[in-house]
Amino acid sequence: MGDKPIWEQIGSSFVQHYYHLFDTDRTQLGSIYIDASCLTWEGQQFQGKAAIVEKLSSLPFTKIGHSITAQDHQPTPDSCILSMVVGQLKADDDQVLGVHQTFLLKYFNTAWVGTNEVFRLALHNL
Repeated sequence: MGDKPIWEQIGSSFVQHYYHLFDTDRTQLGSIYIDASCLTWEGQQFQGKAAIVEKLSSLPFTKIGHSITAQDHQPTPDSCILSMVVGQLKADDDQVLGVHQTFLLKYFNTAWVGTNEVFRLALHNL
């Protein structure tokens, strides 16, 4: 990983950490948000760490696993990192679904946090 630009290293590490927390204990996701963070989840908007964690913790499944197909990261002119993730998820006994997720990461109080996040299932012809 040392030959990748620093923004790719940071973005990849954040994505790995996010999905580990999401798949094992969504209530712990509060550590990666701040009170000004925004989430758009399938068109629904949530603002603030508490509202985001409440939404993610209340999703109607007990077991979930993510598989990342691809991820891309870019530095922004204001020293943030834009990350785009494409992959699949499997929740409980449901079918495997494609997902697209975008994060805007900002260095805040000694840690990289998600200030903005957009999530969409990749549903076609349903």
